[in-house]
Amino acid sequence: MGKLEKRVAIVTGASRGIGAWIARRFAAEGAGVAIVARTERAEDSKLPGTIRDTLDTIVGQGGRAHAIRADITRPEDRRRVVAETEAHLGPVDILVNNAALTIFRTVEKFDARRYQLMFDVQVWAPFELCQLVLPGMRERGRGWILNVTSKAGIHPSGPPFQAWSKSGHTVYGMCKAALDRFTTGLAAECYDAGVAVNSLGTGGLVVTPGTNLLGFDPEAMKNLVEPPECMPEAALILCTGEPRELTARIVYSEEFLAQRGVKPGPIDGRPA
Repeated sequence: MGKLEKRVAIVTGASRGIGAWIARRFAAEGAGVAIVARTERAEDSKLPGTIRDTLDTIVGQGGRAHAIRADITRPEDRRRVVAETEAHLGPVDILVNNAALTIFRTVEKFDARRYQLMFDVQVWAPFELCQLVLPGMRERGRGWILNVTSKAGIHPSGPPFQAWSKSGHTVYGMCKAALDRFTTGLAAECYDAGVAVNSLGTGGLVVTPGTNLLGFDPEAMKNLVEPPECMPEAALILCTGEPRELTARIVYSEEFLAQRGVKPGPIDGRPA
């Protein structure tokens, strides 16, 4: 019996990278996983990875999953994600808001359209998805919500500001700071309902197709690179913990695991 046996999870942004790893880890622990992203076919994106790839990996390992192509900036797609998950897998026990849109530009060069799009993907979409799943969680008296955050949401230290001055992280950091405040506020509102709400970010640089596209150099940052197994392992702990004890946390995967004395297991639940 896995730790998530008979539970149902929605994971957004699960066509590749961290979202796909979390979906695979949860499926290996017995969860039925709704794999949500825009990329259904290879030609849909310039980045490798599709919801079908994640689905095939999970099913090939004997897991249970359902792929949902959706643009979570659209209200009708957000409603459809929840409805389709419940129709194919059952009531939603876990929601992982992982989908992100990352644009690095200084404030002076940021236009309104891109600004709105980033907040739609990383703040408003998680907000409404929570609104959609919470009634069922309250009714059943249990639930776990995990918002994927970033250390970019922490205020820059300075002066001097060194790398922050030209990094273009301000709007991205605003989104993640808003998401973290949403996490703690919602955790307080849901505490008596038995629903845990937490934020989880990476402790260092996790090499994904997205980080490669953004121009991060893993070799130059090798001392900061975090193993891919850390995020799914930390996510598993946060989505199986006792909601009255493990909630309202804003944590970073590698540090969180070290504090708990946990070594990350393989993403697909099997020794390498």
